[in-house]
Amino acid sequence: MDERLNVYEEKMSKTLDNLNGELATIRAGRANPNVLNKLTVDYYGSPTPIQQVANVSVPEARMIQIQPWEKSMLKEIEKAIMTSDLGINPTNDGTSVRLIFPELTEERRKELAKDVKKKGEAAKVAVRNIRRDGNEAFKKLKGSEVSEDTIKDMEADLQKLTDKYIAKVDKSVEAKSKEIMTV
Repeated sequence: MDERLNVYEEKMSKTLDNLNGELATIRAGRANPNVLNKLTVDYYGSPTPIQQVANVSVPEARMIQIQPWEKSMLKEIEKAIMTSDLGINPTNDGTSVRLIFPELTEERRKELAKDVKKKGEAAKVAVRNIRRDGNEAFKKLKGSEVSEDTIKDMEADLQKLTDKYIAKVDKSVEAKSKEIMTV
């Protein structure tokens, strides 16, 4: 494979990683500490991820317990969760914050599955845009020291890469949808 394709494979790989990161933050009925990944608290003036100021554990299937290392952080953590799009009210018992995840309704599961599909489609569009950029770059090589056959081979290899990453996106979306729909 041509080393000029590595740039595009790297971009496609980042797109897939980004999708998987987004899918990890979607909750599927059971408590998953990854839903806190995007939340930050004000820790001495700088926004800091919750996992860096507290111990996050999952004592039960539908509960996340956040135990800050400093008691002063309880209010900050509570505030961050309230203003987030998690849709869960935290319970503060003076030493830790608990998040109790309600059982998802069938309707909510379908909504989440639809959202997962949308994110998957967006990732596929991004992969296809990377392919388009690659093909345009290859076309610009015409007339230089690169032969037309080599350009055709590079375009074919890029198409194979695209197909590979689209299949990976589909697999991720399918796995997450299955997880969400499992009661």
